[in-house]
Amino acid sequence: MQLDEIRESFAFFDSWEDRYRFVIDIGRDLPELPREYRVAENIVRGCQSQVWLMTELRDGRLRLTIDSDAHIVRGLIVIVLAAYQGKTPADVGAFDIEALFDELDLFRHLSPTRGNGLRSMVARIRHEADQAAD
Repeated sequence: MQLDEIRESFAFFDSWEDRYRFVIDIGRDLPELPREYRVAENIVRGCQSQVWLMTELRDGRLRLTIDSDAHIVRGLIVIVLAAYQGKTPADVGAFDIEALFDELDLFRHLSPTRGNGLRSMVARIRHEADQAAD
């Protein structure tokens, strides 16, 4: 799903409940990470639920594979992937994802632990992008 589609969908819905259902719905299409990659080194620390993240730099662009055991988190992953998938490490560093989260009004409607987990996922992606740029 593209970031513009996500923005349009959020703007279309009148209530946060509808947006919440939308986030869960878009997460249903996220490919499941095979069990052999659900290992300790791929776990994102600081998340309330289990989140596994793998990164690869291919042709100068970041390829992300992320999954979670929680439905809402899988939807949040789709939003993060729309922002970062296929971007260069420099693009990842330059993108203001906090502004996107503010635009979508996510943190006001997520529990503090979910919000911290989302920030932990983004921090890990940014760290891995920085490492790939070196």
